[in-house]
Amino acid sequence: GRAQTLAVISASPSLKLSDLDEAKDFARANDLSIRVITTKEMENPSYFNNPTNRCYFCKYTLYDELADLRKDYTGWWVLNGTNRDDLGDYRPGLKAADEFEVRSPLSDCGIDKEGVRALAAYFKLQCWDKPASPCLSSRVPYGEEITLKKLRQIEDAEALVKDAGFPINRVRHYGDTARVEVAEDLQAKLAENREAIAAGIRKLGFAQVDFDEEGFVSGKLNRVIDGINAGK
Repeated sequence: GRAQTLAVISASPSLKLSDLDEAKDFARANDLSIRVITTKEMENPSYFNNPTNRCYFCKYTLYDELADLRKDYTGWWVLNGTNRDDLGDYRPGLKAADEFEVRSPLSDCGIDKEGVRALAAYFKLQCWDKPASPCLSSRVPYGEEITLKKLRQIEDAEALVKDAGFPINRVRHYGDTARVEVAEDLQAKLAENREAIAAGIRKLGFAQVDFDEEGFVSGKLNRVIDGINAGK
């Protein structure tokens, strides 16, 4: 029940401010207690130097904070939102979850992403059709340093693209170049709006704006990992 539940979210620099606000609004709308914590992964070189297992260090920092918080809640467990589909993806953060004995009820019950949305719709949760929103650091190619400036540029650029009529988008950060991805079926619409979008993104500090003709593909920057594994 609600009395035995505490929602916890980190106000991490890699989390969109809009996602943080939505999480707090969701908790209020559903009468859930929520606590916003601050994690310090950006102070850890193992994180901000952006190795291929960057997510492990992020999750380790988060679960370490939650382990301290859990001391005030005897007999409680830390649960995460890992679903069955996540188990087949590249998720180094799962190792940290195992190390801290974090439980994953969705994946344990065999519920995939589609099932999560179906359950959310059944219970009339307003977030049932919310597009996936992985951390902003995932837009920076592995090996390239993650900085607060880059994260804010990415967040602002994606908000700009969303406001232009592309709710599902990614803006990858390649130094001075921003690379925009939108859904494949909206490529024609994108072509009509390229100049305005590019002009807006350049105002955020990018010298060049490219548009990915392949369109949006989740986890595109993980392809380098697939290539490394294929060469082993």
